[in-house]
Amino acid sequence: MPRSLTRLALILLCAALASCGSGDVRDGPPRSGSTRIPDLPDDAVPRPEARSRYGNGPNYEVLGKHYTVMPSSTGYKERGVASWYGKKFHGNLTSNREVYDMYGMTAAHKALPLPTYVRVRNLSNNRTVVVRVNDRGPFVHNRIIDLSYSAALKLDMVKTGTSLVEVEAITFDGPAGDRPVRKVTPAAPAAPAPRPATPEIDENRIFLQVGAFGAAENAQRRLAMLREANIPTVFVVEDGSVSPPLYRVRIGPIKGIVQYDIIVEELGNLGISDPYLINE
Repeated sequence: MPRSLTRLALILLCAALASCGSGDVRDGPPRSGSTRIPDLPDDAVPRPEARSRYGNGPNYEVLGKHYTVMPSSTGYKERGVASWYGKKFHGNLTSNREVYDMYGMTAAHKALPLPTYVRVRNLSNNRTVVVRVNDRGPFVHNRIIDLSYSAALKLDMVKTGTSLVEVEAITFDGPAGDRPVRKVTPAAPAAPAPRPATPEIDENRIFLQVGAFGAAENAQRRLAMLREANIPTVFVVEDGSVSPPLYRVRIGPIKGIVQYDIIVEELGNLGISDPYLINE
């Protein structure tokens, strides 16, 4: 493994281990013995809302980094890593001056207008929730959304702490708008177990696509470059469902979030900044 990958792996592993340690500042699920959710809440019900007076920038700075709020959520769709936040922030004010409720169906995002409704799909198990974005974050490298505790429970990602997801904004541009209502009432969840140091993806196979080429020789050049950089499990898929066929360069299957972070970091070093998650 190249030195850059080794360093990143150690940093990510240390961060994961630290999140499992003790201390009053550690975030997590409700304390043992506290009142548990008797039934998980229904998904958020999308409805047109005025843009909040608070938390909408258009620009802001956190930890020395500058962020720009999107002028509109229309057309937003992204795949990446979701995390969740719980008791450490429960009862605190969100960025749009609402009270954060870890048992609600809400989320934090760095750039979407507040509020915005989004569908979040867990790529590892295809579970889907609708949440209302009313907060800013997560301000962690390579994370695209921070979900409430209840939303994470419904996506079955509390134990792992993170998951690869697809996030899509729900907008109201059409005549009738987009007002899906999903009522889900599963059995009461068991008490969450401690998070493992390396979250694993179990059910669906997930790949990173790093190029789609009309010429096979171009795909082979991308393949050779990745192999020279010691990127693991790289291959080319010929997609004959389109005419002319496309040659798609993929990496995987991805075994966990730590591996995903390492590969994305190394791809960035190679000038590949837009890998796309594929789940099968």
